[in-house]
Amino acid sequence: MSYRKRLCLLILLDSVIVSTAIFLASWIVYPTTNVLSVGPIVITAIALLIFHHIFAFIYKLYNKVWAYASVGELVAIVKAITFSIVATAVVQFLVNDFNIYKRALIVTWLLHIILIGGSRFVWRVVRDSYIKDANNQKRTLIVGAGAAGAMIARQLKNEHGNVELCPVAFVDDDENKQKMQLYDLPVEGMVKDIPTVVNRLNIEHIVIAIPSLTNGELNEIVAECNKTSAKVKMIPKIEDLMTGKVNVSHLKNVEVEDLLGREPVKLDINAISEYVTGSTVMVTGAGGSIGSEICRQLMKFTPSKILLVGHGEFSIYSIDMELRNKYKDNGIEIVPVIGDVQDRERIYEIVEQHQPRIIYHAAAHKHVPLMEYNPHEAVKNNVIGTKNVVDAADTFGVQTFVMVSTDKAVNPTNVMGATKRLAEMVVQDRAKNSKTKFVAVRFGNVLGSRGSVIPLFKKQIENGGPVTVTHPDMTRYFMTIPEASRLVIQAGTLAKGGEIFVLDMGEPVKIVDLARNLIKLSGYTEEEIPIEFAGIRPGEKMYEEILNENEILPGEVYEKIYVGRTVAVESEMIIDLIEKLDTFDSITLKEALMGIVYKEREELLAKA
Repeated sequence: MSYRKRLCLLILLDSVIVSTAIFLASWIVYPTTNVLSVGPIVITAIALLIFHHIFAFIYKLYNKVWAYASVGELVAIVKAITFSIVATAVVQFLVNDFNIYKRALIVTWLLHIILIGGSRFVWRVVRDSYIKDANNQKRTLIVGAGAAGAMIARQLKNEHGNVELCPVAFVDDDENKQKMQLYDLPVEGMVKDIPTVVNRLNIEHIVIAIPSLTNGELNEIVAECNKTSAKVKMIPKIEDLMTGKVNVSHLKNVEVEDLLGREPVKLDINAISEYVTGSTVMVTGAGGSIGSEICRQLMKFTPSKILLVGHGEFSIYSIDMELRNKYKDNGIEIVPVIGDVQDRERIYEIVEQHQPRIIYHAAAHKHVPLMEYNPHEAVKNNVIGTKNVVDAADTFGVQTFVMVSTDKAVNPTNVMGATKRLAEMVVQDRAKNSKTKFVAVRFGNVLGSRGSVIPLFKKQIENGGPVTVTHPDMTRYFMTIPEASRLVIQAGTLAKGGEIFVLDMGEPVKIVDLARNLIKLSGYTEEEIPIEFAGIRPGEKMYEEILNENEILPGEVYEKIYVGRTVAVESEMIIDLIEKLDTFDSITLKEALMGIVYKEREELLAKA
């Protein structure tokens, strides 16, 4: 219906109500006497009609969408009717020898609220009672009867036909809310009752609406949801709700990343802003999973220029276009640079031309089994490539250099871990005699990166399975890509020179548990998508190690961030390895790598 037709219909409806209400009120108040004569009652009716339409326009009663009417609309109706009755009383006082028929006007006021309010709300009642059943919406259980749950319930009830979910009930662990109702929806039990409630109420979808959940609490809720066949969605956590509002459009699928048993490190925003804002920043490996996320996080702090350095043309193109589209009005100069860290002349050329204040070095070969087969390439990229960027940073006076490292550099048993430890040594050695602050940051495994198990598992699930896991007991420490990237940026503000920052990585996670969660969250059972164990691959450990108390300096330097103990680095050994690289075969190169890192290990233990 057009706005003009709708307006005319509402004005006509209100006119009929107003014109008859005063006569009806007179009959109710004075059923046997004719206190009101024809003249005053006609004048009263005309005045009431005029004032009603005036105040209806003032309070926009003809502009509201009554299908979504709530308390605010009811208040507007009461105000408009009250003021119209008061104005009519003044007219009646002036034209009726200073007499006001108070009882008749009070009854008229009540009739107006009932009839006009009822005419508006009847459409919502009809819509909620009948129309929603025709939309084939999914019966939905909301976990959490707090503020967020209430907002989700209200929006879902108000969006019939526009969303696929129809709220049916809540569950909440607050005993005081049991058997209570919120937006006419009952609280049917606690989290442990989810399977029972789902079966009893024929629930098809579950929405987790508790933004303050810890990861451990979310795991418990998802575990109960997984006992049912219902699909599960959730609202973002508090740190992701930047607008401070919860909206139906924010609902997202529960991801494996959400189930990590750790809380993300919070950033010192002021320190990072002071450090990054207005600076020229260079990121190597900017097209990779970690490098690209570092770029995204840095853009929030408005550097003057950001250099996206990488070897892969398409990956650099992708992050360049993404940042340009998202930050086109921020005045940040984005410079895509194709260059290989192994190309010493090219790296020197880039640093000399752009004079970055900060370098984040994320370029590296990280795949453990592949590096076992290609140890020479691991040394070229991870050790020589790092040395090239370190030398350029030192030569051209870069203020801070932050290297992305890995927990696999702890007691390495594989080529990748050993080369990353040697790269750390290169950084530490240069820190001793340079004005540049050189530091490294060690992460655990990163969920969702291109080399992680999650993309592999998702691909296997898409193909109908099986999902291959190396060993049922294999565990790893995990963090998300954004958390890892934020840690790199935070480390730059903590740098004094020579540190290796180590994150408190929480509890290890079984790879097979990740696989099971991903299968369930994808809407399948293990009968439909089986898990197969393929055996440990070359260079892999069964359990990833963390530094013990003798290998970490006491006390946090920042929330959940520590500094690892180090020994004096013998740079001559690394230089000798680089010079003789072409003379080694794969076996002797691995032996040489392990010889360097384990010599350092022995010295560290002796020092402790």
